[in-house]
Amino acid sequence: MGFLDYLFYTFIVVVFFQVIYYLFILGQFAFLKQKKSTLQNLPVSVIICAKNEAENLKTFLPSIISQNYSTFEVVLINDASHDETLQVMEAFALQHSNIKIVDVKNNEAFWGNKKYALTLGIKAAKHNHLLFTDADCKPVSKHWITEMCSHFNTKKTIVLGYGAYSKIKNSFLNKLIRFETLITAIQYFSFAKIGIPYMGVGRNLAYTKTEFFNANGFMSHMKVRSGDDDLFINQASNITNTSICFSKHSFTKSNPETTFKNWFKQKRRHVSTAKYYKLSHKILLALIYLLNLLFWVLASILLVFHFNWQIVISLLLLRIIVQYFTLGFSTKKLNEEDLLILIPFLEIFLIIAQLTIFINNLISKPNHWK
Repeated sequence: MGFLDYLFYTFIVVVFFQVIYYLFILGQFAFLKQKKSTLQNLPVSVIICAKNEAENLKTFLPSIISQNYSTFEVVLINDASHDETLQVMEAFALQHSNIKIVDVKNNEAFWGNKKYALTLGIKAAKHNHLLFTDADCKPVSKHWITEMCSHFNTKKTIVLGYGAYSKIKNSFLNKLIRFETLITAIQYFSFAKIGIPYMGVGRNLAYTKTEFFNANGFMSHMKVRSGDDDLFINQASNITNTSICFSKHSFTKSNPETTFKNWFKQKRRHVSTAKYYKLSHKILLALIYLLNLLFWVLASILLVFHFNWQIVISLLLLRIIVQYFTLGFSTKKLNEEDLLILIPFLEIFLIIAQLTIFINNLISKPNHWK
């Protein structure tokens, strides 16, 4: 049996597992209907950690303050900013009695560590139920708090939400960023549904103060500069305590990077935390990426050499059709339908970008929290 024969049979196995993955793993989210949860009006502390975010606070904080919710406070954490962030916070606090400011000075032991600042903000929060977002994020509706917090109950103490990025016309980079965000969300929603929650995003995330302190907060990864969201969820979430929220009023939206250079730097920071995930999660995510990479590499090699090309094209189309079928339902749920037609091109480009980021992170450490 020749070398191309081995590649061909490997390709068949890869396609088989990918079809299973899309239909039975990502399908957990794609074919899921959002259940209407009981509205509870739980007292909530919305927590926003800001470092040099004066302009973003002026733009986006009003959308938080104006939420249609009965009892909530907004905890604004000034993380040793050197712009007018604190003054902006104080100006809003003068106008709104439900704003609490936590002014964090640089600590020699935790210099420039967002997790230290967040911990102080969480301790200062008045309520047990905490809802997190970033200073550059805007809820898409006035019912964001209501939708996210309706998924809390006696068992569910962690709620994973969707943090979208704004659309920019005629921008391939914008579509790539949104596609990567979409695929990441579909994955963490799907794995949460099958009982393997492994991450969430700080742009839209909720958990209880009790859960935070039961997990000893960020102590197990305090020295890791990034990962205040995904590393905490990776350590604290489990099959019984985690819920997902994807109703269209529950999304947040922020402005994406507009240059490849800045996006590349941002993704290097995000990817660098994955090595601290639980071993089972690292193996699972590595396997998913490897299957995606092998699918396109093996298909390309086999087609270049016209090796059983009819079968190869049939399997290629089968996998793409299954992918479109599954992701079609998911993009509709998350308001990202315009990405659907470009999925194969975006996927190939993302695979290359992720490989480049991985290699760069091996060579040098990425920069972190501002």
